[in-house]
Amino acid sequence: MTLTLGLIFFIYGLVFGSFFNVVGLRVPNDSLFTQKRSYCDVCNRTLTWQELIPVFSFVKQKGKCSTCQSSISLLYPVMELGTALLFLLTYLVYGISWHTLFGLLLISLVMSVTVSDWVYQKIPNKLLIFYTPLVILYRLFFPLAPYWTSVVGAVFAFALVFLIILFSKGGMGVGDLKYYTFFGFVFGFSQFLLLFLLSTIYGTLYGLSMMLLNKATRKSRIPFGPFIGFAALTVYFFGNSIIQWYLNFLL
Repeated sequence: MTLTLGLIFFIYGLVFGSFFNVVGLRVPNDSLFTQKRSYCDVCNRTLTWQELIPVFSFVKQKGKCSTCQSSISLLYPVMELGTALLFLLTYLVYGISWHTLFGLLLISLVMSVTVSDWVYQKIPNKLLIFYTPLVILYRLFFPLAPYWTSVVGAVFAFALVFLIILFSKGGMGVGDLKYYTFFGFVFGFSQFLLLFLLSTIYGTLYGLSMMLLNKATRKSRIPFGPFIGFAALTVYFFGNSIIQWYLNFLL
């Protein structure tokens, strides 16, 4: 039963990963519901259903359009496979529960924002506005202890990142501020501190690796939304374990 359900979560993750790609690419351009079905960005040919099978189509076509032979971005299979693995992880950690549903909700936001910020360096307000009421509703039924720590987390996150923006003169953007504040409410004060630390570590490691490969310099603009998002997922799945390990280490 566990194997079957795990496979179902994985397959649904592949499908939804493809959809989150579309959301991340189209929401910043206000074309999510106005643009035609999926097409090649180069030759504008509408893709057939065989070319829309997550990951498999990319492998079968060797990463190229069947018509014009232009390269297909690795972003597509990476996000599809990544979402599938995250869906599976959600099931393995939380089983079948409301926490699983909330985890899938967070994944959908993180993956959509990751695509958007990676491609356009934008964290769309529309996505945050859509997810905020859902998060508030979830916290009404499953509040943190004490219940007011969500508000404290959001206020602290806003104040901290606002000061960073103020003193770094562009080190972070307003989109990052809103994104951090959103997760401050989700996780509360203590786990937000962990999230902030992890996102900084993830971003720093990525920046250093790009510099070592001569693909970036100290002045290069790096989208930070993906690192915030994946730090949030790390906290959601393993936050309590990480904090407990750290406390045990200190003691």
